[in-house]
Amino acid sequence: MLNDPRTVRITGDDTAAVYRRADDVTADTGPCDDRRRDDPVPEAYVWSNLTSGNGTRALWLLLLPFMVVNLAHWMRPAARERIRAVRLYGLLVRLAALSLTVLLVAAACEVALDLTAWQCAGTPACARRHSWLGFLSPAASNDGWWSDPGRRLALAALVPTALVGLLWYLSHRTWRAYESQEPLDRTPEPENGPGHTALSRPGFWYGRRLVARLRAAHTAAGLLTVAAAVGSAAVRQDREAGGPALLDVLGRLLEASLAAGALATVWVVCRRGRSEHRLDRRLDAHLVHRLPLAALALLVLTLVYAGWERPGWRSDGRLPGDATFGALALAQGALVVALAVVARLMHRCPQERPADGDPTAASGSPGSAPDAPEGTGVGLRGVSVSRDSGRLAVVLREAPVSREAGAAGAAAGGPTGTSGPADPGPPGTGTPGPPPAGPPEGSAVAWLERCALHGLGGPAVAMLACALGGVMSGGVAQRVSDWLDGTGTGLDGPPVVLTWQASMIPVLLVVLLVLCGLLGRQTWLLTRAEQAKVLQEYGVEHGDPARTRRIARARAMAALTDRGPLLVAVVSTATLLLGAGAVVGALGTGRTPARAAESAQPFVHGAAQTAQALGSWLIGLGFVLFVTWGRRAYKDASARRTIGILWDVGTFWPRAAHPFAPPCYAERAVPDLTWRVATWTRATGGRLVISGHSQGSVLAAAAAWQLKPSDRKRVALLTYGSPIERLYGRWFPAHFGPAALAALHEDIACWRNLYRLTDPIGGPVRATGEHCGPQVDRPPLADPLAYGRDAAHPLPAPVLGHSDYQADPAFAEERELLLGRLRSQVPVQRT
Repeated sequence: MLNDPRTVRITGDDTAAVYRRADDVTADTGPCDDRRRDDPVPEAYVWSNLTSGNGTRALWLLLLPFMVVNLAHWMRPAARERIRAVRLYGLLVRLAALSLTVLLVAAACEVALDLTAWQCAGTPACARRHSWLGFLSPAASNDGWWSDPGRRLALAALVPTALVGLLWYLSHRTWRAYESQEPLDRTPEPENGPGHTALSRPGFWYGRRLVARLRAAHTAAGLLTVAAAVGSAAVRQDREAGGPALLDVLGRLLEASLAAGALATVWVVCRRGRSEHRLDRRLDAHLVHRLPLAALALLVLTLVYAGWERPGWRSDGRLPGDATFGALALAQGALVVALAVVARLMHRCPQERPADGDPTAASGSPGSAPDAPEGTGVGLRGVSVSRDSGRLAVVLREAPVSREAGAAGAAAGGPTGTSGPADPGPPGTGTPGPPPAGPPEGSAVAWLERCALHGLGGPAVAMLACALGGVMSGGVAQRVSDWLDGTGTGLDGPPVVLTWQASMIPVLLVVLLVLCGLLGRQTWLLTRAEQAKVLQEYGVEHGDPARTRRIARARAMAALTDRGPLLVAVVSTATLLLGAGAVVGALGTGRTPARAAESAQPFVHGAAQTAQALGSWLIGLGFVLFVTWGRRAYKDASARRTIGILWDVGTFWPRAAHPFAPPCYAERAVPDLTWRVATWTRATGGRLVISGHSQGSVLAAAAAWQLKPSDRKRVALLTYGSPIERLYGRWFPAHFGPAALAALHEDIACWRNLYRLTDPIGGPVRATGEHCGPQVDRPPLADPLAYGRDAAHPLPAPVLGHSDYQADPAFAEERELLLGRLRSQVPVQRT
């Protein structure tokens, strides 16, 4: 529909809006005898600019570790009765997020202050190679005013300060555009039910107050980090024998002030979490403004103190960066371990209450739903939710009955027909077969097996966020050091801790290569096993080997998504152990790996030299590739759209842990959909079928949860290619667990889900409920639609995977059956 040039915007702005075809603008507001009121009318909600807008979105690549640690906050296990454990979990994640901000700013200080102003400008050979540093070099400027080490540091401090200011600006700008969008204000629902989810709370998509508090705290932490980096060198100089007594006293007072500011910042981060039970419109204005301003004032005083003249002060060696980066690595490791302990203690995989017998015995599939009788005044309207020209979700809404129609009449029950399990067996030609015997697959046992990492998904992802921060910090420091020093050895280089961490990268790559080899072998074996199933399902005895292998390979590759927990577990565990080894080696020896192994066996020494050289090269190459990708994304709209797609999952969740993470687009999209659905149904008394593809299905479910229970009963869902259980249910069990999905199935009018075995993203929902309508999952669709050529497919049908679900006849069939089910629930007219 969006490719139709006659599309007209109904409501919204340039960021996100609702569109209709020009012929359908007045379809639901025209006369009651207008026949268009009886036909489905598509309506599209476009949200592409929320994730892939202008060129500044390329800067979001710098925020990748912040986004990942924010995901860890939402990956906590479901533990409704353990309120203190839930709060402690959130507190530990927020502290880990704060350490990432300090790490990023410390890396900027390492580059600007240590490598450039302290080492390079203080080394005559390096200053001669980089003439733009001549005015900072004592030799090149004949001991000019700016050549004093303290003044050099004060001037270089403008670079990390500008970085902190940029992060504050981006966070504040997106906060005004996203977190300030108010959802519907409604009464909170009781939370004593087993299927309750926080996504139904009124304030879930309104994190305005918390993000403002965290932004103030992280901004203050960044400024205090810069102040500590500048002031520590001056304080160390003043404490030497013969130093000025006044400056020594001022330095001690400054240290005490910085410590007090750090404690205040940590207190703000620990003091308050999210307030989701209501729309919290307070802002803590005094804290939000005064804390960053106080930190900025301390930074200015520190710069003045460091710039004071100190005769005889020379810059030797490195600034004390080893202690800083070593302490950060130890703190992050301790936080991750503590987070794992808390997550393990609170871990209880969500379970569904088993039904007595088949939970769908009383309700069947909509496969035999009767059509609505003629002349009932039923009209259906449609909305599609789209990132770009392809639709992600469609809402088909029922038009209001005539003004003469009364409110009497009971809603018809679910249509009768063949019922099937929540996760039917393998597909044949796309036609559902009879239900297999045995308990429904949505039972508690099946869900226990699908919980990712036994509740340790959050700590594992938090570890990956810390690793990303370390790689980015070490990469920029190593790359700048190589650029400043060239091929010489005139500079001491970055801190030893960063060199040790870079040396662990080749070891981690070896582990990854071994894991990828094992996964590749499993995929190859699965491909061979699937070939026989493909021939059997399509009823072919001797098919084309290449065609069979292509279909089987698509299924095997799609199954790799379910190996994601294994990959995350191996990478995070290896990263934790290797990082601990790097910190121990750096702090224990005080030398780089190659120098520390000089007295070891020749093989060990050679391996250490190889790992250090290869790690330095790899981390520098990674940084260059990272910058190149960001530059390309800034100029290329298609690359920027790719980044937006990658951000769809990461930025779905509110910024509950890190305020500098990319903004949560759902805080705009979910209220948009909820307002549109709720206002239309309340104004017209109509009913809806919300259908969503991929991430649009998650938005559709989130919007349904935000509706009032009475409005939710007027909504049905049609999802296809949906990751709502395969990804969200496994990695975010506290919010998309089986109890929550089953409760949503019971709350809405009906829910049907389509998926393919060749789809690497979408999968079954596996939700079952008692007396809540047909089963959610249709048997897997055939992909391709036909094995060979036939009358309906004269050319070979493609393997569609995650795309073009609307091309399958099952999509139109399920949509019409859902519409027929809703028609049967429309109150009858009366005169």
